Amino acid sequence: MINIRIEEELKSIWPDLKLGVIQCDVETLENCPELWKEINEFIERKEKELDPEKIRQLPSVKSTKLGYRKIGKDPSRYRPSAESLLRRVASGKGLYKINNVVDLLNLVSISSGFSIGGYNAEKINGEVQLGIGKKNEPYEGIGRGELNIEFLPIFRDELGAFGSPTSDSNRTAITKNCTQFLMIILSFQGDIDLQKAMNFAVSLLQKHAKANNIETQII
Repeated sequence: MINIRIEEELKSIWPDLKLGVIQCDVETLENCPELWKEINEFIERKEKELDPEKIRQLPSVKSTKLGYRKIGKDPSRYRPSAESLLRRVASGKGLYKINNVVDLLNLVSISSGFSIGGYNAEKINGEVQLGIGKKNEPYEGIGRGELNIEFLPIFRDELGAFGSPTSDSNRTAITKNCTQFLMIILSFQGDIDLQKAMNFAVSLLQKHAKANNIETQII
């Protein structure tokens, strides 16, 4: 399993930060009707219950936004991905359709309120560290182009920044060729509900992505 650690600077600012990590082999498919049946059923149940204020008050979303502010980033301008997905669902737009691995990750995110990183593990070089983004640090977000990651929580490997709870990067994006998957659930509320989200993710990976050689840990 890829070695992951949280840098001391970030730990000192937000001691409750925990990571739920899942690494496994997967089969990535562009179309997965059974998964989308599950996603659509969930959205049908939830979209009428959600509005922007209720989303902001979800404990997992609220704690993430508080964490952003503490670190130094405005979460209204750089929304955590879970909040963005939930707001999309609440507006009736549903989820993006990418591939089975990304789509199931998004289902875990909207069901839990946790922002989740999904990475092609084969594109990661060496140890992973979660730290704080620096001024002018290069980062190309998926569908966002160059992203200002200063003061964002940022995952880095030997080649530099590759992930954040606002937007993952093109370098480690999950494409149809991905066979080794790394999922990292960021919890700014400690262990609360983290294992539950991990269990749901593992069940979806097994059911819809033929996941095997599954390894999990909480950091």
